Amino acid sequence: MIQLNKADFEKMLAHATRELPDEACGLIAGEVQGTDKIVRKVYLLTNIDHSNEHFSLDPKEQLAAVKDMRANGLVPLGNWHSHPESPSRPSEEDKRLAYDSKASYMILSLMDRENPVLNSFHIEGTDAEKEDLQIKE
Repeated sequence: MIQLNKADFEKMLAHATRELPDEACGLIAGEVQGTDKIVRKVYLLTNIDHSNEHFSLDPKEQLAAVKDMRANGLVPLGNWHSHPESPSRPSEEDKRLAYDSKASYMILSLMDRENPVLNSFHIEGTDAEKEDLQIKE
C-alpha cells in the first residue's frame, strides 16, 4: 500500500492544473514500513518537454530533490505525472520509460477537471499493476 496525505495530493493537483495543457511531473519521497510506502514529501518539477503527451524531469531540479531527500532522511519512492486528457493509467510510453521496478508511478488524470483521479502503479516491463493508494486527511 502507498499512503499520501491530502495536502500533498492538493499540492500535486494545483501544480498539474497550473501546467495545463502540458503534463506536470515530480518526485515522491518518504519511508518504507514493511510493504507500505508512506509519502512524506512531494516534489514539483518542471516538465522540460512542455508537452501534453509526455514528460521529462528537469535534471537540475531532480538532483536538488534527491539531495533534499538525503538531507531529510527520506528515500525516493517514485515519481508522479499528470495526464491532462487521458485516464489515470500508464501509457505504453510510461511503461517503456519505467526503469525502476521498485518505484511507484503515480498518475493524476485531469480528463474530468471536476473529478481528478490519482492512481499509483507498480510497473515491470509491460505489466502495470495498480497499487492500493490511500489519501489520508
